[in-house]
Amino acid sequence: MTTLRSGRIAAWNEKFVVEERYLPAATRRQLYVTAAVLMVVGAIAFVALLVGVLTQSGFERLDQPVEDWFDATVRESTTAFMIVLAVVFGPVALPIIILVVLIGWIVVARHLWRPFLLAIGMVTGVVLAQVIAPIVQHPRPPIGEMLFGPDRSFSFPSGHVLGTCDFLFITAYLLASRLQRTWFTVAAFSVAVVAIAAQIVSRLYLGYHWISDTTASVALSLVILGAIIAVDTHRTVRIAGEPVTGPASQPQRDGT
Repeated sequence: MTTLRSGRIAAWNEKFVVEERYLPAATRRQLYVTAAVLMVVGAIAFVALLVGVLTQSGFERLDQPVEDWFDATVRESTTAFMIVLAVVFGPVALPIIILVVLIGWIVVARHLWRPFLLAIGMVTGVVLAQVIAPIVQHPRPPIGEMLFGPDRSFSFPSGHVLGTCDFLFITAYLLASRLQRTWFTVAAFSVAVVAIAAQIVSRLYLGYHWISDTTASVALSLVILGAIIAVDTHRTVRIAGEPVTGPASQPQRDGT
């Protein structure tokens, strides 16, 4: 009975979880280098921003001037648009969007590996934001400057921006890495950067975060993205003629 159950689990794992794609050795090396650079740059930037917030020095000195500038640009029509961005990428709507994307992806691709990576990346971001914020205890801008209701929680890092970064960056990578088309990679990450920038502006404009909070979220997301790329590369990339260790695997079936 145990052998039969193990065989069924192995067959299910091979069909729905195991994924392999054959790439040149130089491409795999480039993926590892990219992952390492993202993690190192992101970690250094995050630590520098954290130290600045804790010591009120460095980049943190831009917090108040940037906030003052956004306060001076408040307009009723602009505020409505910024609130829409805050809601779409907020703690209620974004998880629903992600769930729909994950379910749709699984149904269309009939495979779990990349949706699983996206889910893990999102959960990691949420956990880090929830753990870091109460430790750093960075206060938000004054409640009187908040344009969508009061928020008395701590602000470093920005959960809205971190969630947006993780969702868009990881999704862009998981799609572009399989399609392997330069134009699509550029387009996907360009869209991600523009959307993330809009979310950063929204959080600053609405008065819920400082520039150091939002920038720290981007830095932290780069670390998560780098880790996802490294894990995905190790798990799926194969070189023709290279011995394969681990469970039997199957080629990538589509570019979904």
